[in-house]
Amino acid sequence: QVRLVESGGGLVQPGGSLRLSCATSGIFFRIKSMGWYRQAPGKERELVATITGTGSTNYVDSVKGRFTISRDNGKKTLYLQMNSLKPDDTAVYYCNAPDRSYSWGQGTQVTVSS
Repeated sequence: QVRLVESGGGLVQPGGSLRLSCATSGIFFRIKSMGWYRQAPGKERELVATITGTGSTNYVDSVKGRFTISRDNGKKTLYLQMNSLKPDDTAVYYCNAPDRSYSWGQGTQVTVSS
């Protein structure tokens, strides 16, 4: 049974940093491409960063240069380092495959506010 558990969110001031984690179980994590999504109030859930099993990454323009996606295949865990955070980054953040093939976890709330 696939399980995705996101953590690491919180309240941070503009310009601050957070590191999100996504612990996975039930998937052959090592070979799977994975991604981080976010959903702001009243908006569609959007894919902001992806990483392949071999470590190639891709980002949506709005987070390029500020966010870094990474993975630890031994721990079956996905990470998102978020720097220079802006109020527009406020959202619930989720992990999943780029094709959204797994059941969603509970997400982790990120709030950027002074």
